Amino acid sequence: MNKTEIVAAISERAEISKKDAEKALKAFTDVVAEELKKGEKVQLVGFGTFEVSERAAREGRNPHTGETMTIAASKAPKFKAGKALKDAIN
Repeated sequence: MNKTEIVAAISERAEISKKDAEKALKAFTDVVAEELKKGEKVQLVGFGTFEVSERAAREGRNPHTGETMTIAASKAPKFKAGKALKDAIN
């Protein structure tokens, strides 16, 4: 399912226009991204939690040359599904 299909589904379920559904989806993704940038987590009870995962610096290898190199520390977004979502899927 892509963004257009999600907007159409939200529009149909919430009985709002596609334009309003797209605004709502954009607002949701913007708020989640802003909170993650601040290092906060976003918890939707029954659905799941969005949070930032810290990756430590580590040694790696260039697969082309076999040369060792340092991979810098980084942050990555992470989603952990809630119990209700897991139960709905199973």
